[in-house]
Amino acid sequence: MPDDTVIKNELRIELKGALKAERQVLVAAYQADGKPDKLLRGLRLSVDAVLCTAWRAAGLPPDTALVGVGGYGRGELFPHSDVDLLILLGRAPDAAVQGKLEELVQLLWDLGLEIGHSIRTVDECLSESKADITVQTCLLEARLVAGDAELFGQLQRRYQEALDPQAFFQAKTAELRQRHAKYEDTAFSLEPNCKESPGGLRDLQVILWVAKAAGLGNSWRALAARGLITLTEARQLTEKERAFNDIRIRLHLHAGRREDRLVFDVQTAIAESLGLQATGSGPNMRRASEYLMQRYYWAAKAVTQLNAILLNNIEAQLFPQPGIARPINERFNELNGLVDIAADDTFETNPSAVLEIFVVMTEHPALKGMTARATRALWHARFQIDNAFRRDPHNHALFLRILQAPVGVVHALRRMNDMSILGRYLPNFRRIVGQMQHDLFHVYTVDQHIMMVVRNMRRFTMSEHAHEYPFCSQLMANFAQPWLLYVGALFHDIAKGRGGDHSKLGTVDARQFCVDHGLAEEDTELVVFVVEQHLTMSQVAQKQDLSDPDVIDAFARLVKDERHLTALYLLTVCDIRGTSPKVWNAWKGKLLEDLYRMTLRVLGGEPHSADRELKNRQQGALATLRLYGLANDAHLALWKQLDVAYFLRHDASDIAWQTRALYDRTSSDKPVVKCRLAPIGEGLQVVVYVADQPDLFARICSYFDRKNFSILDAKIHTTRHGYALDTFLVTEQSFAKSYRDIISLIEHELGALLVSQEALPAPAKGRLSRLSRNFPVQPTVDLRPDERGQHYLLTVAANDRNGLLYTIASVLARYKVNLHTAKIMTLGERVEDVFLIDGAALSNARTQIQLETELLDALKI
Repeated sequence: MPDDTVIKNELRIELKGALKAERQVLVAAYQADGKPDKLLRGLRLSVDAVLCTAWRAAGLPPDTALVGVGGYGRGELFPHSDVDLLILLGRAPDAAVQGKLEELVQLLWDLGLEIGHSIRTVDECLSESKADITVQTCLLEARLVAGDAELFGQLQRRYQEALDPQAFFQAKTAELRQRHAKYEDTAFSLEPNCKESPGGLRDLQVILWVAKAAGLGNSWRALAARGLITLTEARQLTEKERAFNDIRIRLHLHAGRREDRLVFDVQTAIAESLGLQATGSGPNMRRASEYLMQRYYWAAKAVTQLNAILLNNIEAQLFPQPGIARPINERFNELNGLVDIAADDTFETNPSAVLEIFVVMTEHPALKGMTARATRALWHARFQIDNAFRRDPHNHALFLRILQAPVGVVHALRRMNDMSILGRYLPNFRRIVGQMQHDLFHVYTVDQHIMMVVRNMRRFTMSEHAHEYPFCSQLMANFAQPWLLYVGALFHDIAKGRGGDHSKLGTVDARQFCVDHGLAEEDTELVVFVVEQHLTMSQVAQKQDLSDPDVIDAFARLVKDERHLTALYLLTVCDIRGTSPKVWNAWKGKLLEDLYRMTLRVLGGEPHSADRELKNRQQGALATLRLYGLANDAHLALWKQLDVAYFLRHDASDIAWQTRALYDRTSSDKPVVKCRLAPIGEGLQVVVYVADQPDLFARICSYFDRKNFSILDAKIHTTRHGYALDTFLVTEQSFAKSYRDIISLIEHELGALLVSQEALPAPAKGRLSRLSRNFPVQPTVDLRPDERGQHYLLTVAANDRNGLLYTIASVLARYKVNLHTAKIMTLGERVEDVFLIDGAALSNARTQIQLETELLDALKI
């Protein structure tokens, strides 16, 4: 007779082999037919069979049961999900039973099952359920796998008796809100979790949990039979659930482990496994991953809306609130602080009410939302919006009333987008719903970015937000018809993804909208202008030399008048702020405001004269120096060594600060390094004054590179007597906590480095972020003479990484290129830097090509 150990080993080998073989067959069948429900059910059945065999072999007492809970209890099992088990005992185990339980659990682990298990009596289950909503939810989906059916029935009866559907609903909806907040309350994350993100599988499960707890049904068909949803909604929910299950299965199989996040690294592989392929080429290419994610977002958006409708309906059943309907007009009533439809067929008999309900909510701000009945009716009424609806002047007037409302504009537009009303009314907007932007600085889909831009614009009109951007708020307060800017915001990116210049293509849509809605010609022209030029002001401010009068004059000719200038400035600020929290910074804000103010003076009839600007800045600097008690002639020693370009490139406050630091050290034989908090409220200003030396810019960049500082701006100047006077604006993530120590450190260490003149270290290739690795920028280098033919403009675009600027500076140093200014524009994970340079090597065409080639090689990932 073989001993017990041999028998157990044979059982272990047999079960493990059976489980593996069955799994391979099921996965192969799924990869052939693509049916997720079949795979989930097949994996569950295969595990059921193994567990039943293991349970029988364990020899446990008859008053015990093996119960599946959680997802496994629900009857589905993903390839690498945990198998959640409850071992239910009729009484507390003695030592012998405890030993058998331990052997059973060990066997299940040895089989390769990722089990999550608990061992409890019925009383212990009920006690834990009462204390923990997670346990209560798991037991809601309990399913007997093997063992004592009577004991399991006892658990179910006592569980149902103890279950409070109202408390359960409140706990699960609170949990849902917390989970949504964790994922920033959006289904449109660029790397969503298909299980936990808003609009994902967990939202669907919450509906079925609360419905089952309330005794309303445990399937979409059952909920439809109870009238909580329609058969169409039940079919939609089934389709979305199947699609999300499909994606989650593919994520598990691709990763070889439990993985529910659609991260950038896997999006293309998952898309291609679904048969999606990239289309187009070059700038007009749409990746397979973009098609996948747009499908995902559309599904998540539908789930989010259906989730709200169903939870509202279930809440109405659990917490009936009889109230008195107070008429708002013939079509709408107010009921318990919500807007309700006066009749079930309100939207069918009066299609314009689809827009009017949003007008009502903006004009009655006390309304907290819509009733469940109104929400569902509106969701289905979106199909009422057809070409005839869009041509109706009455509907045009209603839409404009929404935009012109004193409050609630953003909430209305977001609700309209969430319920697919906005995309139905503006068909071209529907095309960009859920469209990703792989440009490394937009962190939102196109439609969500547009909503953010409108929100930013609206905040300029609100006194409670005036402290954020006081200058913008002041301009908005004096801007006639600010709602025109909301129209510009709605259309500025509406042509994304069509191929070609979206700014140009968007003007066609914007003009058609304005004409259809009866806007005056001058208002139409303004909207079309800001849509067409919405990128221009940012490019001028961040890439061109604002000290050059020709730059300001050319921009003034483009905008023509103050109204166009103000509109473009406000949209530009809102647009940059709406791309990503990381893209906007105070330095960009200052550049844009400087460009606005200088252009406004030109438009006001004051020519942008270099002589006048020079005089104003010098007088401003002298006024500041007098406040410091310096002698009237203290500045002369330094200023006589500076040319006009220096004064035009620096503000009066910067000139005063640098003069105060250097006035008695104009011929110092030691480097002078001074730092201060930047007046713009972000970063540090660093001035370096030293007898000019080879590779100075590269040496300074190497220091900031080692210290992980980011250089936002650099101004390079050589005095008449051969000294370098270079200024930098730098940032570092943690400097605000200990800026005094960091200032002292920079002044000491950078000064010592310049004295030592040690050899330049080899540039290190900094690590790229995951985003940059998956969506690399093709590096570009453009070298051309400036408009006056005195210098060269070097424009570089590449993925951002640590040490990038030092890498560029090292190449320039090898070619003995002189740097005059550096404009560093960081757009999320992408940089677009512009350098004003000169040098003897640049006069040779072959050398220029060599320089460009070497820069490209250095920029490659």
